[in-house]
Amino acid sequence: MNILVIDTATEACSAALSYQGQTLSRFEVCPQQHSQRLLPMVDELLADAGIGLTHLDALAFGRGPGSFTGVRIATGMIQGLAMGADLPVVPISTLATMAQQALDIYGHDRVIAAIDARMDEVYVGRYKSYQGIMQLVDTEQVIAPELAVPGAELSGWYGVGTGWQAYPQLDPNKDIRPLTDILYPTAEYMLPLAQQAMRLGQALAVEQVEPVYLRDKVTWKKLPGRE
Repeated sequence: MNILVIDTATEACSAALSYQGQTLSRFEVCPQQHSQRLLPMVDELLADAGIGLTHLDALAFGRGPGSFTGVRIATGMIQGLAMGADLPVVPISTLATMAQQALDIYGHDRVIAAIDARMDEVYVGRYKSYQGIMQLVDTEQVIAPELAVPGAELSGWYGVGTGWQAYPQLDPNKDIRPLTDILYPTAEYMLPLAQQAMRLGQALAVEQVEPVYLRDKVTWKKLPGRE
């Protein structure tokens, strides 16, 4: 399955391409430079593979949660690319992506992904592996860090994302082992999630594509006249 994936939801910017069994990827931590770096990354990947967008079966993107600006950049970019090439789009969770990376690299099949959401909150989700794909256990949410991890026994679980460094209170009992080398989502690890979504018929038409912020209502309430 031939898929191009992009992500700009955090401080990192990344793109990856799966074409005829070959995987190519780019990854940079470049805060506030996503709009400048993303398109060159895409162009480099396509040039390295010697193809154009019309050779692909689908596009995918990190739909959030993450930085509002970053998620909007990826959403707008994927809409433009998909419209121009008439391709379906697969939205991928940034939290699931980090959990998938922990599985693919280390074989850890129980992972809690937590991204620093600022405002003393985290974006968090729990994942378990099913047939090599990380699946969400409950729901993704934005929540105070001291409430993010359920009180059940969590020894044997691993943590990924910036939330573990930013908020030690996430795991007061130190049951969870944070992986300090997986702080941000990486587009390369969205590829298996996107391919699975394609197999399940979950690709969307470009007009159906929407970002996921998790904090929508909080943001609107801060604006005058939007109570």
